[in-house]
Amino acid sequence: MEDDRVWAFEESLWTGDAAHYRESIDESALMVVPQPPYVLESQAAVDAVSQTPRWERVTISDGRIVRPQEGLIVIAYGIEATKGDERYVAHCTSTYRRLEHEVWKVVQHQQTPPLTAEVRADAG
Repeated sequence: MEDDRVWAFEESLWTGDAAHYRESIDESALMVVPQPPYVLESQAAVDAVSQTPRWERVTISDGRIVRPQEGLIVIAYGIEATKGDERYVAHCTSTYRRLEHEVWKVVQHQQTPPLTAEVRADAG
């Protein structure tokens, strides 16, 4: 999958409808999200995220793509998503595996909102 298609696919997971989400997520997927129950797997991941409202606009920044082996793509990026007055910002990773020619599924996704406090070295 070419880089432009990777980013278009990832964006569609933020803006697409529940049916698109269900067809794009692998049945063995693992997800980590910033609200309980935090760690989701398999059908629970698909169910939880397909029931969330879709974002109207997303901006992906600082995107990175690696292809550690044939049929495997790992991405990391920043996201800013908006819907009306609601805004969401996070750092994310996703991993895709190819099932067959041009058929890719998400097997891992993680979201980490920005930290609210700085980590500082002990001055003592």
